[in-house]
Amino acid sequence: MLPINKHQGIVIPLDRANVDTDAIIPKQFLKSIKKSGFGPNLFDEWRYLDHGEPGINPENRELNPDFILNKQNYREGTILLTRENFGCGSSREHAPWALLDYGIRIILAPSFADIFYGNCFKNGILPIQISNELTDLFFKKALSEKGLNLTIDLERQMILDDGDEHDFKIDEFKKHCLLKGLDDIGLTLEYGDDIKDFEKHYYKQYPWLTK
Repeated sequence: MLPINKHQGIVIPLDRANVDTDAIIPKQFLKSIKKSGFGPNLFDEWRYLDHGEPGINPENRELNPDFILNKQNYREGTILLTRENFGCGSSREHAPWALLDYGIRIILAPSFADIFYGNCFKNGILPIQISNELTDLFFKKALSEKGLNLTIDLERQMILDDGDEHDFKIDEFKKHCLLKGLDDIGLTLEYGDDIKDFEKHYYKQYPWLTK
């Protein structure tokens, strides 16, 4: 899993509340259990004017020019700004996979659905809960002609905005995992030597278990 320490990027203002996981990645694309390859179909029903199915080349589809991801100013964005209850609906882990595959590393919102929030941390995305007032301020700046470029300092738990600093809260364990790039497997492998020592002594005590 890719670690996050300090991240700088363009903010993509997705001005919608209650965005569910089916909108993030529609159900017809869930046939794969690989974590990669979902980026071209992120927000598929909003992003394209035709109906998408697996196997259709996205380059041959008609883009919706009004959707925020298709606007020139935001095509290189890596920080998603949205409204309350982002990631509601099903528990599909494909939703953070699609966001990460597109290039999103940070999500800013007033609130998140619980399961989606947890899935983000397991896949190397940092979801940050911010106040409604700060959300409105960031939307205003992101939608301006200048746009909004933020730096997220996870170690200091700060959002840096052109000289202004806004702190944010995060669980210490989740912060540790993102800083180190540790998913569930990575956490287990941190104790690899201890596991080997345990097995060595355990099987020495109960040698018939190895037969």
